[in-house]
Formats: sequence, structure tokens, C-alpha cells
Amino acid sequence: MLFETIVNSLSFGSLYALVALAMVIIYKTSEVPNFGQGEMAMLSTFVAFSLLATYKYSFVVSFVGALLFAAALGVFLEFTFLRRAKDPNILSLILITLGFEMILYGVASWKWGADQQLFPFPISDQDTFNLGPAVLSYLNLATVLITLLLMLMLFLFFRYTKVGIAMKATQQNAMAARINGIRTNRILSITWALSSMIGAVAGMLLAPIATLDPNLMLDPLLKGFSSAVLGGMTSLVGAALGGYILSIIENLFGKYVSLEFKSIVAFGIIVLVLCFKPSGLFARHYVRKV
Repeated sequence: MLFETIVNSLSFGSLYALVALAMVIIYKTSEVPNFGQGEMAMLSTFVAFSLLATYKYSFVVSFVGALLFAAALGVFLEFTFLRRAKDPNILSLILITLGFEMILYGVASWKWGADQQLFPFPISDQDTFNLGPAVLSYLNLATVLITLLLMLMLFLFFRYTKVGIAMKATQQNAMAARINGIRTNRILSITWALSSMIGAVAGMLLAPIATLDPNLMLDPLLKGFSSAVLGGMTSLVGAALGGYILSIIENLFGKYVSLEFKSIVAFGIIVLVLCFKPSGLFARHYVRKV
């Protein structure tokens, strides 16, 4: 049924929204899409898995440990590679993120191998309940609720905290922010740390539904990027809404048109949006005059 398809789309839509938010936070600051976002999330999820399965820490400790690792990884990428780039144009910075993606993929394959692992999660994907005519698992419900909570926290962070306001100022005009005493390099590091942590949450929510291996975030990265393009690469709200819209569209396409070609929906959306509304559905298009 249509209602069941839409309800079941919300869980993966939440994951797409988280990846999209992580990418947009970076893009708004540096105008660089971070294509290493997926592998950063995947590696952080493997760290949580090791803390849980190998060192027998509790889930809360492992979750927090993975978030701290993700933050450090984001700062490391920004400080070690991007900040020190000799020719920091957009293309070279994109290539740096792609290179970092391959490095992290290789590290994960070397450390944990290609075998699929079961990620222990306190909420089971097998326990379900009825929501009208739809059947929803408790893990799917938890994914949606956690995503909505993170969105609310991000809204409050950017609106009411000094660091959040400094990040917005840096995003709007880095030179003016420096003139007003904002340490923009430090803000950039915090931005990359925050983005990496959001991506790590998406990875740890996806791993119990899928299986944990180095390819965990390849498809969600594409879908998250498509969501950001659909909603607007400069709009946090638009990117989040884009995640839910994309998930609903691809599931309706798979149900009523073709399940085999469901994966092409994200590519089609990227092409259509870039052709007809490059700024996205919910972002304002700016034209620079020189």
C-alpha cells in the first residue's frame, strides 16, 4: 500500500538526511563537497564495532568513543590535508577528499577485511509494531527519532550558541569574520569535526540494518549527496527534506515501476535538479557579478 511504502521510506530517508546534513555543513563553509564523508562514517562505525565486540565496552561508551574518533578524523583531514593545500582551488580540494576516501577504504579493508560483520545494537531490527496498515521495526522508529533529535540540536546549536553563530558568520564571509575576531581556522576544524560526527551517527544507525563491511557507506553517500543536491547544498533544512523526498521517490519507483532500476533514481534526480534548478528545491540561487 502507498501509506506503508511511505512509512517504510522514513527510516532510510533519515539516514540520507543525516549524510546530506553532514555534507551541507562542510559545503556551506568551504564550498567543497566532501566525498570522503562515507568512508569517514564507515571507519568510525568500525571503531564502535571494535569497542563493542573486541574490548567489550558498553554500547554507550562505544558510541561516544566512535563519535570522538570521528571528530578527530574530521579535524585531521581539515588540518593535515585541506588547510595545507598549496593550490586550494575547489577542484584540488575535491580531489583531496576523494584521495582521503580511498585511503580510509584501504585502511578499513586492511584492518577488518572484507568479511561482513553483524553490528550489535541495543534495539533489534526484528522487533516490529503496527502503525495503521504499515509494519515498522523499533530500529526504524529509533532511527527516525534520533535523526529528528539531531536536527533539533543542530538548529539550536546554530541559532543560540557562540560557536554556531561563528560558524554561520564564517560561512557567509570568512574575511569579515576574521576582521571581527573570529578564528576562522579553528571554526573550520570544528565544522569538519561536527560533520564527521553526524556522518558517524548515520553509519552506526545503518550498520544494524545492513551488514558492516568497507562498502557500508558507498550507496548512502551517493543518496546523501543526491539529497543535498535535491534540497539545496546551502540549506540544512532543504538537505534534510531532500533525504526524505528521495527515499520516498525511490521506494515508490521500486514498488510501482521497476525494482531493478531503483538505484538509478538518485542519478536521475541529480541530473534533473542540476539542469532545471541548480540551487536545489529549497535554497536560493545567487548569481555572482564581476
